[in-house]
Amino acid sequence: MDGIWQDLLQPGVPILEKILRPIIVYVFLIVGLRLAGKRELAQLNPFDLVVLLTISNTVQNAIIGNDNSVAGGLLGASTLLAVNWFVVRWTFHHPKVERLIEGTATVLIDGGQIDQAALAREFVTIDELSSAARRQGYLSLNDVERAVLEAGGSLTFAPKAETTRVRRHDEIIGRLDGLQQAIDAVRRDLGGRGPSAA
Repeated sequence: MDGIWQDLLQPGVPILEKILRPIIVYVFLIVGLRLAGKRELAQLNPFDLVVLLTISNTVQNAIIGNDNSVAGGLLGASTLLAVNWFVVRWTFHHPKVERLIEGTATVLIDGGQIDQAALAREFVTIDELSSAARRQGYLSLNDVERAVLEAGGSLTFAPKAETTRVRRHDEIIGRLDGLQQAIDAVRRDLGGRGPSAA
């Protein structure tokens, strides 16, 4: 029984190494994802998703080393959480460093015009952009006034003033107004019986 507790609680590598390993991997991943571009964070296609999913498995041994103890795992996880807590709070007070780490947003569509150079810089295809727009409720890129690939990898879209949804909404409101007028006319013809539904 003592052997079980020893395996569970006694780290297999020195504690300083258990702390340094997650810090080194954390810094590497921050720099690596920054250099890989916002598209890796956006997960725009299956290849990007596979890369992100396998990165965690790839760096697992680098974080834990030859240690399978619970205490070692908890120490590594605690180190990652502590480093992230510190970095988030530090960059909050240093916006220039935050922009350096996270990058800046990239405008992909402006004024309804697709910026092909921006798409090429971010390695985003028209099909991927169209798919993302459809997921957010746009029928096509023709309905998009502005599309931005945010620093965190998400895509945001702003509609044109005259999108298909707006036209459909206006059409429905127009029909409802016509029905209301017809109902009011029928009521007037019946001698004003019943209150107007206006």
